[in-house]
Amino acid sequence: MSDGFRTIHLRGIEARLVPYDWPWARDNAAAIAANWERRRAARPAMFDGIVLLACACVVTNGHCRIDLFETSYSRFIAYRDGGVFDDAVANAFAAIVPWSADGAVLIGEMAAHTANAGQLYFPCGTPDRDDVRGTGVDLAGSATREFTEETGLALPEGAAQDWILLEGEGQLAFLRPVRFPGTADALLAQAEAHRRAEAEPELAGLHALRGPADGDPQRMPGFVRAYLAGAF
Repeated sequence: MSDGFRTIHLRGIEARLVPYDWPWARDNAAAIAANWERRRAARPAMFDGIVLLACACVVTNGHCRIDLFETSYSRFIAYRDGGVFDDAVANAFAAIVPWSADGAVLIGEMAAHTANAGQLYFPCGTPDRDDVRGTGVDLAGSATREFTEETGLALPEGAAQDWILLEGEGQLAFLRPVRFPGTADALLAQAEAHRRAEAEPELAGLHALRGPADGDPQRMPGFVRAYLAGAF
């Protein structure tokens, strides 16, 4: 365990969409509405769409089975902002962890207009309806979609499919480390060209971390610090 997170190495993930009546959201409707108004006052462009949260997660012999349900973004953000989590619901998301050919890990800095402005973490997002396939949820596809949309980088063919699950702080972070053939400088240049071409990029930029002393831990979520603690 590192930084309060439990690390589990996975060989596969099976995610499905299930119905779920969330007692916390039902009992805290007024607080959720007030938190959303506060958030919208600071960032009017925020949209109260549908996201997926986890209501069950079981790992057996390296295989993870996770159940997700639909809820509003305003409920999710109020739950996260409150910082007090129960054992029933978790913020589950998947992310590509890009490694360069010369041994650097790339990390994104969130843009000023986003809900997580200034934070440093791997390009990712909370799963939503775009990731639903029948009764299943494509977490691998969610990770790839978010990564490509934010960086413009395509995953190399034959990239490893193994996952690392970091569990803690009300989160289930499914991380897939991928080694890219280009150097860190080349990947950063490609991502920056993509970012400059976007009308409203999610990222303020990408940074290359080459050792444990790089980056600002105060701006990194716990799952990122936990991953990096064992990565170098």
